[in-house]
Amino acid sequence: MAKRAVALFLAMVTSLSLVACGSGSSTETTGETTTNGGVAETQTEETEGSAEEQVSVAPGKKGAIEFWTVFTGADGTSMQAMVDAYNATNPDYTVNHRAIEANDLYLKMPLAIQTGEDVPDVAINHIERVPLFQEMGLLDDYSTVIGDSNVKAENYNPKAWAMSDIAGGHYGIPLDVHSFCLYVNMDLYEKYGNGVMDDGVLTWDEVKSVGEACKADGITPLGITWQRVYFLSSYAQLGGTLSTDGNVPDFNNDKAKKVFDTWTDLNESGYIQKDGDDPWQMFLGGNIMFCPEGIWMYNNIKDTGLNAKMFDFPVFDAGTKGNWTSSHQFVLPKNPNRDEEKTQAVLDFIDFIGNNSLEWAKAGQVPAHVAIKDVAEFQDMPQAFFADENDELKIYDYKYYGYAVEALDKITGEVLFGRMTAEDGLNQAVQETEGRIEMGE
Repeated sequence: MAKRAVALFLAMVTSLSLVACGSGSSTETTGETTTNGGVAETQTEETEGSAEEQVSVAPGKKGAIEFWTVFTGADGTSMQAMVDAYNATNPDYTVNHRAIEANDLYLKMPLAIQTGEDVPDVAINHIERVPLFQEMGLLDDYSTVIGDSNVKAENYNPKAWAMSDIAGGHYGIPLDVHSFCLYVNMDLYEKYGNGVMDDGVLTWDEVKSVGEACKADGITPLGITWQRVYFLSSYAQLGGTLSTDGNVPDFNNDKAKKVFDTWTDLNESGYIQKDGDDPWQMFLGGNIMFCPEGIWMYNNIKDTGLNAKMFDFPVFDAGTKGNWTSSHQFVLPKNPNRDEEKTQAVLDFIDFIGNNSLEWAKAGQVPAHVAIKDVAEFQDMPQAFFADENDELKIYDYKYYGYAVEALDKITGEVLFGRMTAEDGLNQAVQETEGRIEMGE
């Protein structure tokens, strides 16, 4: 293991904020206390995030599987229910689920692996983390242990599976794919939409075509919530990448400028919320007609009773869809103390979760296991159409993704509201990314 790289990474990660699945209006990892019921027999007293606690083995069991996740919000309750269901099958190894805030997990997991103490047997990482962790030697290769188990590529969303094929190995098993989508207030759309969604796709020009009618009645046509993800969705539609060669960041280019030019045009026309407003709350309050957000936010809409539907993210060209997408992946932290029998038990657990992830879909996610795709209850869920998409799912695989998006977070709002030019903002973001890469090498 590259200990120097790990040490530098640990120093740097403390300054990083959440790199995936968080938004300006909400996050999947909210820091709420997670209910960890049903496994008390396998452990001592437990509180959220207490990764160093000792675990005892229940009578009649061969051992416990330590399972770390980033699910500290309502999604943690859903994951715990799935873990409880697995433990109820009376496996030889009881699974102990520890929900840890994402940044804490990304700090604690490398530290545990480096010290060899309290290393989890399996953990959830966002897909964007996997390439760098693999390069740092923190993860075990699934391709050497899968063998004849039921964990097979053909059982999973191919896009989510392929992203963790790295350097001839395989380093992640996808739990889900979760995308940014477009929510439409259908009551407002009926009054102001003028049929622009008849083809099921919203272009930026169509937003502008209905903008004045909305403004005349005090309705905001479009809400821009999590600006980083808006950028990444649109940029990917244009074929943009964060790095051409996979190492040097070079997203200060004409495609990125086109994304920001579109934003500033909408802002200067008065078609988005004002600086400082909370667009998601405005949407839930019935004051915004179009509002892209995460598919996992649909339960907010259900709670308010808003008449809203889910579509693909807005586009430049109706023929080219693109939705920023991430994926929660089961990874095997490098741990010489996890023997072959226990590793196979981990694979059995992952296979069980995949085949029983309808509960995960109820949390607003799209399970990656194909067993759920055709279940009638899932097919009735608004996010189900994402399970049939492939090219439309834009997953970034840049190993320094965390550095790049952290830098983007600092400039997107400045550009959107005219306090910085697109060129200056992009140059600043690229330079900051380069600086962090240099610190880590």
